[in-house]
Amino acid sequence: MKRSDIEIKSVCGAGIEELIPRLADLRIRIFAAYPYLYSGSVAYEEKYLRQFAAAPDALVVAATNAAGDVIGCATGSSLAGHHQEFSAPLAAAGYDLSKIFYFGESVLDPAYRGYGIGHTFFDAREAHAKSLGYSAACFCAVVRSADDPRRPADYSPLDSFWNKRGYFRLPGVEAIYDWPEEAGGPSLPHPMAYWMKEF
Repeated sequence: MKRSDIEIKSVCGAGIEELIPRLADLRIRIFAAYPYLYSGSVAYEEKYLRQFAAAPDALVVAATNAAGDVIGCATGSSLAGHHQEFSAPLAAAGYDLSKIFYFGESVLDPAYRGYGIGHTFFDAREAHAKSLGYSAACFCAVVRSADDPRRPADYSPLDSFWNKRGYFRLPGVEAIYDWPEEAGGPSLPHPMAYWMKEF
């Protein structure tokens, strides 16, 4: 496989709708792994993605392989009036939500990692945010204990990647988001750390 076999495009507005079923499947597959250990349903994912697509300034950056399969995606949108779980802690900490562009997720099939796609996802979302006048971008990442027994031996946190991109973890600011870790299991609370970059 070559990097040239992968097409990456930014999609806004009505164009997001046709991607939703494939994005939902991808999210479930990727987030099932550590550190998220998410056990969700396609129906819930499609509902979430439609709500996201309705947010102001919504963007999906989609990566497809030569066969046309969606093998990765990254999302972003305004925080204002949406994403209450994630916007409330920032507002409480004194941040101006109107100036912050929120990165929802960045997921990529493991078979396609190492080709610079993650950087392209960040480049595209940052360019979108800047073009709309935002002065910062942020995202949340689940917090897991370093000695979590479920942590794979070869797991490598993305902290250094985010730091090199200019993002820093906001001290003392966390969100709590609930999701099930087992099929049919209870929805459990998970602490989420904020990472931010000022443009």
